[in-house]
Amino acid sequence: MKIVFHKMFREVYDYDPAAVAGRMDCIVDEVNGLYEFVEPEPAAPDDLLLVHSASHLQWVKSQGPLYEVAILSAGAAITAAQTAAGGTPAFALNRPPGHHASRDSSWGFCWFNNVAIAVEKLRGEGKANKVLIVDTDLHFGDGTDNIFKDNPDVFYYHVYNLQGLEQFLGMHADCDLIAVSAGFDKHKQDWGLIYSTEDFTTIGLMISSYARKVCGGRFFAVLEGGYNHQVLGKNVKAMLQGFEHR
Repeated sequence: MKIVFHKMFREVYDYDPAAVAGRMDCIVDEVNGLYEFVEPEPAAPDDLLLVHSASHLQWVKSQGPLYEVAILSAGAAITAAQTAAGGTPAFALNRPPGHHASRDSSWGFCWFNNVAIAVEKLRGEGKANKVLIVDTDLHFGDGTDNIFKDNPDVFYYHVYNLQGLEQFLGMHADCDLIAVSAGFDKHKQDWGLIYSTEDFTTIGLMISSYARKVCGGRFFAVLEGGYNHQVLGKNVKAMLQGFEHR
């Protein structure tokens, strides 16, 4: 397991809860020294245009410094995806998040759809065809769903409960890759008031076990929500432990 991270993700680039000071630090403090960290490069305009319109790209670009961290966030997802395609699972510890970004619009602290860009980058390079996207965030990833709703080879699933995730995975006997929109705001001490920290370990184990059986262990995750700094790092670490457990 590799962690994709850049020091720019520590910067406070906006006024929303995903961008506040200390959010990245509480995660890095939990996982530093346990995994290999790698730095991403920014996504290229052609990468962004795989799922977004030129007008949306220009609109985000007009937001000034935010654009620089947004393209680096998308680049981190690409790095994680390419690492996974090579046989090593990876987690992009990045921000801004992305699952509310559609082709022509975005909201919910998102600017570019990081997971969607990474998936389409791999598919365009011939490194994957059929892809499952599992979203563990409290909120439905409407942007991801909108981007792939007419694509018969990419399946988006928002996790409502653990039984539902098990059923979804069981419905798909094959895929080339799994992408995880890793949101942690369903935690009992976060906005959702639902999951325990141990539940994230279970989710990680379910996904990694399926990936090892079906697609040679090829999966990657990208950070979405999670806003209580007292538990966020522990929840990310718990999911990573589930990813690694055999």
